[in-house]
Amino acid sequence: MLLGSIEAGGTKFVCAVGDGDYRIKNQTVIPTTTPAETLTATINYFKQFKLDAIGIASFGPIEIRRHADDYGFITKTPKPGWSQTDFVGPIRQALDCPVAWTTDVNGSAYGEYVMAGLTNAQLDSLVYYTIGTGVGAGAVINGQFLGAVGHPEMGHVLVKRHPDDLAFKGICPFHGDCLEGLVAGPTFEARTGRPGSEVPLTDPVWDIMSYYVAQAALQTTLTIRPDKIVFGGGVVSEGFLQKVRRDFKTLLNGYVTVPALADYLTVPLMANNGSATLGDFALAAQELKRA
Repeated sequence: MLLGSIEAGGTKFVCAVGDGDYRIKNQTVIPTTTPAETLTATINYFKQFKLDAIGIASFGPIEIRRHADDYGFITKTPKPGWSQTDFVGPIRQALDCPVAWTTDVNGSAYGEYVMAGLTNAQLDSLVYYTIGTGVGAGAVINGQFLGAVGHPEMGHVLVKRHPDDLAFKGICPFHGDCLEGLVAGPTFEARTGRPGSEVPLTDPVWDIMSYYVAQAALQTTLTIRPDKIVFGGGVVSEGFLQKVRRDFKTLLNGYVTVPALADYLTVPLMANNGSATLGDFALAAQELKRA
């Protein structure tokens, strides 16, 4: 069995080919430019292989309802030039194989879910947040994604403002100071004039952001009650998560029981965002069986 994976991000497409045991056999990175240019380069890469199925985890929002006329499309996205782009159609036509289609964070969530099973740490449920250029989350419950009429948009929930951050308007073009508008990577530059990589963890801005991320973890805990919440993306580090755990503990205030916070609020099991590729392989294998 030969499986394909496309982790489609706003900056780059990570494309990989793997076997039936989800081991990567070949991989490349394609810059995200225009839809035509990026999809053509992606198709040309995969045409080197005879794939049995391919999994795509894409930035969004996307249309996931199979009966919808625009199923397989990236829909109303803030990524310039990509709104209403048919993604699945050209891939399916060019590669002539089944295509699994979901969000980038769903792909990562599913990869972490599968990896937990492979490491004998089977989970019934898991939520995966990515905090980078944007913010999103995917949820897996008993092997199924959360979402029916559409996929969750947990990155755009509203949060209570930190008292030292009231003057910052947020950067989300749709909602201003939603979660993404307050904690995505570009907010560092908007607040401090420096990229996040240059802002030390001792800077108070990290405490402001941990307060917001802890609220997201609290909302997720009280609504979904998952076994685990995983945080990935360029903004996240173990040092930052220590701040999030501190604030989460304060906000939760012992209201419900959760696992030890070092096990409950974690970084990904797989390094370098390998979760999405593993998730895509597993979803591709499922789609092949379904087909």
